[in-house]
Amino acid sequence: MREIVFDTETTGLDPNTGDRVTELGCVEVIDCIPTGKTFHAYVNPQRSIPKEVIEITGLTAEFLADKPLFEEIAEDFLAFVGDAVLVAHNAPFDRGFINMELARLGHPIYPEDRFKDTARIARAKFPGSYVSLDALCKRFDISLDTRDKHGALIDALLLAEVYLELTGGRTRALDLSGRHASEGGKVAFPARAPRPQPLVSRVSDAERAAHAAFIDELGDDALWKRLSNV
Repeated sequence: MREIVFDTETTGLDPNTGDRVTELGCVEVIDCIPTGKTFHAYVNPQRSIPKEVIEITGLTAEFLADKPLFEEIAEDFLAFVGDAVLVAHNAPFDRGFINMELARLGHPIYPEDRFKDTARIARAKFPGSYVSLDALCKRFDISLDTRDKHGALIDALLLAEVYLELTGGRTRALDLSGRHASEGGKVAFPARAPRPQPLVSRVSDAERAAHAAFIDELGDDALWKRLSNV
């Protein structure tokens, strides 16, 4: 199952009052495991950025002045997402900004059921606990060393790790049993089919006889004899 874990940085909190996207970061995951493919873009919002927002993101209007407009990166973003489900932390916020930018360009907007909200998943899994991205990284022992400020791609990469933990964790990614290969949302290697012909034993008749003689010397109460009769 292909999904896109993503994050946005913006000039403010409300896309309906003129706030715009300033940065977009996306991470491709398949069966909740990052593939290494990412999409990242800084975006010129064509407006000023409040001081309090700059303190959070580090993005100034001067820095973004020569960056592409959203209309210039929209096609690449849409192509990267494709038909994948979009995963975000506090998804209604990011959905609102992405849909606002797409609507401005006349593109179809993403419906609500196209999104998964990791904050909502975390609240259900850890009721009463803090479920900020920082708090979840600490809970799952995910390093925050790369995060001195909020950045869309950095946060999307961290969220991809959090999402994996919320949906089963690293142990799920190492499942070699094949037991979950056909279950939705499970990550596992498929079970190996049995060999058409069993391998020929490499134990000789003499070795079998020597082993049997050794077991006989252990007596009737030997553990090996009890187990072999199970």
